[in-house]
Amino acid sequence: MKFALVSDIHGNLPALEAVLRDVHRRGVSTVVNLGDSLSGPLWPLETAEFLMRQPWIHLAGNHERQLLDFDPARRGPSDVYAHSQLTPAVFKWLASLPPTAWLGPQVLLCHGTPHSDLHYLLETVEPGGVRLAKPGEISERLGDTDAHLIACGHTHVPRVVSTARGQLIVNPGSVGLPAYDDDQPHFHLIENGSPYARYAICECIEHAWHAELLAVPYDHAKAAAAASARNRPDWAHALLTGYMPPL
Repeated sequence: MKFALVSDIHGNLPALEAVLRDVHRRGVSTVVNLGDSLSGPLWPLETAEFLMRQPWIHLAGNHERQLLDFDPARRGPSDVYAHSQLTPAVFKWLASLPPTAWLGPQVLLCHGTPHSDLHYLLETVEPGGVRLAKPGEISERLGDTDAHLIACGHTHVPRVVSTARGQLIVNPGSVGLPAYDDDQPHFHLIENGSPYARYAICECIEHAWHAELLAVPYDHAKAAAAASARNRPDWAHALLTGYMPPL
């Protein structure tokens, strides 16, 4: 079994297209999308229409849920812009997406954790910032999950972690947004330090799972210009640099 993992596209269609060119160049035919596909000030409708044509497993992340349960008073500008661009056909597709799925008997797919689309699986947020979660924290978040490989997204941080039970957890990082800030549960920054689009390839070889984290260049200046045109300088800076603007 060999497949590519993409996650957190956030409406960045040029980044996704660059990733898929690299996927095809490497001869991988199966792609899994872990969610948060559309929200942002870029190309939500175009990205949705592209994804709807792909015969992939697509998950719903927290932003898919927020776009469906939409209240402009409670949603941020990324969801507000995406919601304003989408069609009834796209909302119908979003409503069909599951929060988790299995790829064969060994691979569990989720957006955040197996039980939540909002909680980080491999990172812990503290008042001073964000850090790699400790083994006990990861074990608690996994619960009784018995998958050999767990694929997650949500944090935009590419990472491969092994559990005490011998499970492999892979976060491919974000295709479309290399940096962001959040104030829940405490203010923190996620910064990957590069504008490249991220994804992962997983393969089972001789009964053992291998994972490769990949970074792909694309026309990130075009994406940053689109964010600037929609009055999102925070996104523009993140897309250009992989860092958030100085506080």
